[in-house]
Amino acid sequence: MTKPTGPGLDPALSERRQLINLAYRMLGSLTDAEDVVQETYARWFALTPGRREAIEAPGAWLTTVAGRICLDLLRSARARRERYVGQWIPEPLPDRAEWTSGRADGDPVDRVTLDESIGMAFLVVLESTTPAERVAFVLHDVFRYSFAEVAEVVGRTPGACRQLASSARRRVREAQTPGVPDATQVGIVRAFKQAWEASDIDALIGLLAPDATATGDGGGRVRAELRPVEGAEQIARFFAGRARTAAGVTILERTVNAQPGLVAQVDGVVGAVLAFDIAGDRIRSIWTILNPDKLRAWTTA
Repeated sequence: MTKPTGPGLDPALSERRQLINLAYRMLGSLTDAEDVVQETYARWFALTPGRREAIEAPGAWLTTVAGRICLDLLRSARARRERYVGQWIPEPLPDRAEWTSGRADGDPVDRVTLDESIGMAFLVVLESTTPAERVAFVLHDVFRYSFAEVAEVVGRTPGACRQLASSARRRVREAQTPGVPDATQVGIVRAFKQAWEASDIDALIGLLAPDATATGDGGGRVRAELRPVEGAEQIARFFAGRARTAAGVTILERTVNAQPGLVAQVDGVVGAVLAFDIAGDRIRSIWTILNPDKLRAWTTA
């Protein structure tokens, strides 16, 4: 589980990027991921120097601790999200070029590797798995750790961890849509933006799958629909209606979790981030994150 380290680099501190990547995919929250990594290092430095020196693979120790903290957080999150106001959507991440602009060196958001495993659709599906399934799947299928190593984190046998990962993998495969070329996704999202700005209901309907869903997350902090809006016509009318009443709103094309998305700015301040799941030439899902607690990476860029 260890990674190569550079000359003079503390072998434990060099694992920070890996831990942030693990924790974000396990939790769907950069804020929580950062807290997990801080707690992991707090436990590392709480060890006596002798105990730290006796640990042959610091990366394995840190990953095990971080994984167990994530597992505990996922279990407690079930109860917290039952009290969450409205729908809970994972925290969106901006493109690296945006989040590094004007930001301090070493910000945790700059350590997240952008690939398909941070796609919003992927993270949303993981929300439907059990905590143990999610941890086992992320460790094995995403980061390629052996089931013997996963067992150290989850506290079950390697065989049991194999079953956990298999269950999560099945859910992911069932929810996956055929890959759509980036250029096609960009074009569809751009067309949605233009139709939204024009309040063109017919154009919006033409871009949406008949059974599409639109989900908003205001977290009780800002106004958002408490339940998903379902169906192409209903979604089209919903967005068109919002466009007519929105004053001073600018819609921008941005990369959201490594895929084409949109950002709504009000007087230059990010008020919402939209992520899309596209199947073929139609939008299947729209996730709108409005909770300001989940927009820190966008508002401080």
